[in-house]
Amino acid sequence: MTNLFAKAGIAALIALGGISATAVTASANDFHPGIQQVRYDHHRGRACSPVLAVRKARDMGLHRAHINNVTPRRVVVEGFGRRGHDRVVFANVPGCPLIRR
Repeated sequence: MTNLFAKAGIAALIALGGISATAVTASANDFHPGIQQVRYDHHRGRACSPVLAVRKARDMGLHRAHINNVTPRRVVVEGFGRRGHDRVVFANVPGCPLIRR
């Protein structure tokens, strides 16, 4: 009879240990129902603004800068530099990073 109680006690300890391990694992993701994280990007668009591209090209020393071509991937600005006709290519993403000059 004591052997049966000993086995039941050991089984209960193992079960309690398993329940506590799964509870810690389940709460590890920090999910809080009712609280949502929202991202606001109202100050920037999804593409490079042609006005910003021309402004950046003028800051780089291009005179009479104008938009030549706009594609989903790039914005091409042409104008005149120190040595004549010049072209600047920007990526069509927010902030207009320079691809090549």
